[in-house]
Amino acid sequence: MELSMPPPQIYVEKTLAIIKPDIVDKEEEIQDIILRSGFTIVQRRKLHLSPEHCSNFYVEQYGKMFFPNLTAYMSSGPLVAMILARYNAISYWKELLGPSNSLVAKETHPDSLRAIYGTDELRNALHGSNDFAAAEREIRFMFPAVIVEPIPVGQAAKDYLNLYVTPTLLKGLTELYLAS
Repeated sequence: MELSMPPPQIYVEKTLAIIKPDIVDKEEEIQDIILRSGFTIVQRRKLHLSPEHCSNFYVEQYGKMFFPNLTAYMSSGPLVAMILARYNAISYWKELLGPSNSLVAKETHPDSLRAIYGTDELRNALHGSNDFAAAEREIRFMFPAVIVEPIPVGQAAKDYLNLYVTPTLLKGLTELYLAS
């Protein structure tokens, strides 16, 4: 009996990244690190959230002692929100960020972004989605016009490629060949 391996699939995942108000001036430096780490920046926007919007974004933290300080901090100036994409984007971005408490990050993960750019437990410089559901919700919050949907795989991907991509490539490559 012959066992055959299924063909490899490429799964691209998206996550939300936020450069927080106190380090917006380091945006280019951080984007360079993001790109060198294998991420694609799908979309980016600079915005200034009101305390009310911050409360809505961090609704899961509501009722915790640090919540008022968090919303004040996040609404204290402009921030940069980005949709990052790559294979296992959520876990890779969380790994690059390091522990959420910058003081802990400086001790345990000194090369992490929060260790480098963060200052304390609250001002940890950057945000990353915790899981797929959070990423989907947070991307929709920061980028309301973006359609967040899974990339087709398997037969759906083959159908899409056969219907849209292959005919266009075939036509273009034929024209290139005939022109040479």
